[in-house]
Amino acid sequence: MTILGATALALYAFGLGGARPTQTTEAPKPRVTASKPTVKTIVEWDRYTGRFSAVESVQLRARVSGYLTDIHFTDGQLVKEGDLLFTIDRRPFELAVSAAEAERRVAESAVALARQELSRAQSLRKIGVAEEVYEQRLAALRQAEARLAAAGAALDRAKLDLEFTNVRAPVAGRIDAHAVSVGNLINGGDSNATLLTDIVSLDPIRVTFDVDQEAYLRYMRGGSDGGRPSLRDARNSVRIALSGDADFTHSGELDFVSNQIDRDSATIRLRAIVDNKDLSLVPGLFARIEIAGTGVHRAVMIPDEAISVDQASHVVFVVDRGNAERRTVTLGPIVDGLRVVRSGVGPDDLVVTSGSQNIRAGQAVAILEAAPSAVSKRADAGGRTLSQ
Repeated sequence: MTILGATALALYAFGLGGARPTQTTEAPKPRVTASKPTVKTIVEWDRYTGRFSAVESVQLRARVSGYLTDIHFTDGQLVKEGDLLFTIDRRPFELAVSAAEAERRVAESAVALARQELSRAQSLRKIGVAEEVYEQRLAALRQAEARLAAAGAALDRAKLDLEFTNVRAPVAGRIDAHAVSVGNLINGGDSNATLLTDIVSLDPIRVTFDVDQEAYLRYMRGGSDGGRPSLRDARNSVRIALSGDADFTHSGELDFVSNQIDRDSATIRLRAIVDNKDLSLVPGLFARIEIAGTGVHRAVMIPDEAISVDQASHVVFVVDRGNAERRTVTLGPIVDGLRVVRSGVGPDDLVVTSGSQNIRAGQAVAILEAAPSAVSKRADAGGRTLSQ
């Protein structure tokens, strides 16, 4: 066979066996989990940072000077109003009381003598004694009575100073450590008085926190349109959690709203009163505070993992007629473990809850059946508001 014939035969064979048509396979659809949002009646809570403070806080200072002789409490103990706490040396004040009593007795004798002198002058006046003598005796009596009043006041002051040597608790609460030991000279009075200790009341206790002006205006508008209780005129509850607490185990009631916005921080101060029967809350303690930001309303909620961030926007994917659709959403707080969606998603939309990282807008997707209560279990867990 010639070379030309062999070549033709090879080409013929290649044409019969090698020119087989190729088969194209369609790429599988991305598989995602999707479910409808949970629609629930809720109250949205706003969160702030607050600090506890005592309803009554007293710096205990001496009102008279003298040497400290006794301390009648243990540092840090609970005290009741009127409990004896300190004793200042009483002896100088007891002597002052005795001297004041003697001065008053002298003044009483002078008054008695002046009255007798006036009585005699009145008798002589009837038989023609000069009017001048009568006037002098009357003036002497008035002076004696004035000295008696002064002596009485001096005695009362001496007794009061003696009483001040016993320093008592002006309020009930927990006392701090004593600042002065027995044997020290105590300075009393209104200025430069020695600080002995301080007492803070514990039950009830206050918590204060600052609210930004936008939230304040929203609360006030909510009160006027009936969406939430009036901030000033109605009873507003707050929920409180301490550092490390997962739940808001304490509660209180708003009892004060400041009368002006702070010019530097553009915030307004609010205060709530809190029961503290177990005395676990102490002044100065930081806490997380929640206050109702809205009234009761129906909300659309989805799991947080369904939400992605695209630059400054929050987006979710929904499945519409088998295709993925990208939606920009406006978010609210987390309530009962689910994120409130204010706009962008409706109650009948199928929201992609997992697998969104593998899809793009307009792409056909395959929906896996969601766990029967993957959303509802979280919504019914009875959890509290977690964040704004």
